[in-house]
Amino acid sequence: MNIRHAYVHVPFCRHRCGYCDFTLVAGRDDLVERYFSAIERELSRVETPLHLDTLYLGGGTPSHLGPRGLRRLFGILRTRLASAAQCEVTVEANPLDVTDAFVEAAADCGVTRVSLGGQSLDATTLRALDRDHAPVDVVAAAERLRQRGIVVNLDLMIAAPGQSVADVDRDLEAAVGLSSEHVSVYCLTWEKGTAFDSQRRKGLVAAVDETVERAMFERAIDRLEAAGYEHYEVSNFARPGFRCRHNEAYWDCRPWEAFGPGAARFDGRTRSTNHRSVTAWIDRVLAGADFTGDRDAMTDEQAARERIVVGLRRRDGIDRGPFLDASGFELDTLSGSAIGGWVAAGLAIDDGRRVRLTREGMLLSDGLWADVLGA
Repeated sequence: MNIRHAYVHVPFCRHRCGYCDFTLVAGRDDLVERYFSAIERELSRVETPLHLDTLYLGGGTPSHLGPRGLRRLFGILRTRLASAAQCEVTVEANPLDVTDAFVEAAADCGVTRVSLGGQSLDATTLRALDRDHAPVDVVAAAERLRQRGIVVNLDLMIAAPGQSVADVDRDLEAAVGLSSEHVSVYCLTWEKGTAFDSQRRKGLVAAVDETVERAMFERAIDRLEAAGYEHYEVSNFARPGFRCRHNEAYWDCRPWEAFGPGAARFDGRTRSTNHRSVTAWIDRVLAGADFTGDRDAMTDEQAARERIVVGLRRRDGIDRGPFLDASGFELDTLSGSAIGGWVAAGLAIDDGRRVRLTREGMLLSDGLWADVLGA
């Protein structure tokens, strides 16, 4: 199998935000050395070095490793993960970590993009989101990266506790002013087991009303499109030529490799996820034991139906010809009745060759997938 994409999970953070349920440890830098050893050991299962078109380091907060740690990690990764020509190399970063020394290390390691976890450019919203940086830190980080020619993916979060539509408008204006090449906009989700979920259950904080949340997201679409960003996937906006190629590989259902605790690899049919506990993953890898947490094996039809879902999350939609070639199934055999219903309801457009969701369909997309997956 010709795998051209890889994900590496770096599970360390300075602080766990109240809404976060990701695989990470905060305040456990004592585990970093063992993590490096475990990553090196897991990489050894790749017998022949992979020549990658995209490499993505997520977390956690990869930038928490600092300049020296980042260089150390890339030195380990290069033993099995080689960059092909024009490889997109992305690292997630906390604005506070993006010092001159970090940017220099990132550039030396071949990093081409940084996914900057700004979340907001408003001090009140940042406090509400339990973030540990200030708006000025986001601006400074973006400027340092721009000076070195590193593409900036700015993450924004809306529907924060107490946030208003006017607050979102100001955030969007500030984000556009940063001139980032890519912006991702996510609605706050109240994940079970998080600090935010506990606070909500106790009545200490409240979720934004659904109609207000929708208004916020529509403002994001309007403002970013007016500023020249292409709304190319439900949550993602890019200036021409700056789409995230790594995420597009996921949405195309191409196979990818993945390393680290909680990391999920995919061979086109089976998704294998490493143990989510950071310490358990480290212990099992270093002991030579099975470190896979679970495996989700799909049938050919299940894989084709998943391809429909991820394909329709993109503004480009699904072309029937390539879908048949990739999946072995006719799109209409699997979901023709659902598509017809969506078109009739104004949620999709079907020109006979390509099916795309309308703006209304994109806004309601999460509620549509049962029509495909549950068939």
